[in-house]
Amino acid sequence: MEKIKIILDCDPGHDDAIAIILASKHPNFELLGITTESGNQTIEKTSKNAFNIAKYLNIDVPIVKGATKPLEKEVEVCEAIHGESGLDGFTFPDYKFEFYPGTAANFIINTCKKYQKVTIVTTGPMTNLALALNEDPSIKEFIEEVVVMGGSIANGNVTPAAEFNILCDPEAADIVFRSGLKIKMCGLDVTRKVLVLPTILEKAKQINTKSADLFVKLMEVFNYNQKKVFGFEGAPLHDPVTLVSMIDENVVTFKYVNVEIDVSKQCSYGRTNCDVSGYLKREPNAYVAVDINVEKYWDIILKTLEIE
Repeated sequence: MEKIKIILDCDPGHDDAIAIILASKHPNFELLGITTESGNQTIEKTSKNAFNIAKYLNIDVPIVKGATKPLEKEVEVCEAIHGESGLDGFTFPDYKFEFYPGTAANFIINTCKKYQKVTIVTTGPMTNLALALNEDPSIKEFIEEVVVMGGSIANGNVTPAAEFNILCDPEAADIVFRSGLKIKMCGLDVTRKVLVLPTILEKAKQINTKSADLFVKLMEVFNYNQKKVFGFEGAPLHDPVTLVSMIDENVVTFKYVNVEIDVSKQCSYGRTNCDVSGYLKREPNAYVAVDINVEKYWDIILKTLEIE
């Protein structure tokens, strides 16, 4: 089976950290590079986190620091969930940072042209990808698909309308969703079903790998913060849903619908308006996740944690 070539665009972030493990360790993927965004924390902190994870787990791919701010709005971070560092719960060695030179947008452009069949996985705001598409629209012919953790058919998680990743840069999301690219959207409707319950943590504690140890220590803090903010008994492990959906197509169920991003800057700013009933009679432009097999999801996560 040909490996899926991916660029992981992320804002680590506890759930992004597990997405990095999947992207780098699972045999279905060839990870071409990691680009970073501000989001769960500032760009300096998320970039440091991405580098630390890669160095600690011996992931030898370019780590490229991304855009310093969204296209139009101010930077928004999520310290209540991810802590002051963006990745509270694990102390990494004091590594010397060596980020890949150039911008994340240029890395996306050059990598897509080099490999010509690339999947972009975004688990944070979509600023870097939007910048790349604006700078060189020709890369669309080399992008196999864009798999997004973001949005919601129903309610948001930071406003009644908006999910955090989309709200961090609605204008960037709007560019991507209007690009004509094949898009798969894994939103809160499914990602809030995959909770890191105590039974999951106990299973992970039985796995003797660095990845599993990192998972357990990060998830203990992630669970605590999610309980404090949202009242969840287990933290929703949002971001890896993107990758699991590619590993086994039977895990996530998608529906092809029209999706528009609200960029009005009014009360529904950042909402993903998903016309699942076809009311507006507009052409579908995104495959939106509507269901997930939770047991299969966790089987894939736990088995990947076993890989050294």
